Amino acid sequence: MTRLLPLIALTLVPLLSGCAAISNLSGGPKLDVFELRPLSDSPKRCGRGRVAELVIEEPKSRGTLNTERIMIRPSALQTQYLPDAQWGDTVPVTLQNLLVRGFGSYDVFTHVGRAPLGGAGDYALISEINDFNAEVSGKGAMIKLSVDAQLVSEMEASVVSRGHFNVSVPAESTRTADLVPAFDMAGQQLLAQMTDWGLRGIGVNPANCR
Repeated sequence: MTRLLPLIALTLVPLLSGCAAISNLSGGPKLDVFELRPLSDSPKRCGRGRVAELVIEEPKSRGTLNTERIMIRPSALQTQYLPDAQWGDTVPVTLQNLLVRGFGSYDVFTHVGRAPLGGAGDYALISEINDFNAEVSGKGAMIKLSVDAQLVSEMEASVVSRGHFNVSVPAESTRTADLVPAFDMAGQQLLAQMTDWGLRGIGVNPANCR
């Protein structure tokens, strides 16, 4: 199970106040790298046989989110990035990895991956990331994650289910040490919503999975 890197072991640079708090750097010193955790890698049994292969396609996103940089918005129209930290992968790949591990822990799937084992899987999860950032609010920030998703039956070439997911988690300050744990909490909430929705889409009640 991938763990969030221990914050106490990292040199975290507090952000300054005001607009100077954040910078959109294209170079500079080496950044600390963070990864978000899945809910759990422990197998979950749902009381039924394996029914389907699920392909998690890489989510779409606008260009400002298709990066390893951690986005923070001082205002609704302004996009900047933390100067001292980044994700281990681009935001779309980060979410794709979380979804593969999240759905892969359930025993109802014959296979969960980024590509089908054969010509096509039974189902495909197609998604688009709208928000994956922190919004400055007073002395703190609000982590905002939002995703639109579709569960598609590959055999029937039809949409089985559509979902819109929103998560907001407050952070005490705009320091990396406060923002990253809030992102981690928001990511786990988002993953819980999306896995529950996906299971219901193929006729599995997540309440029966242990």
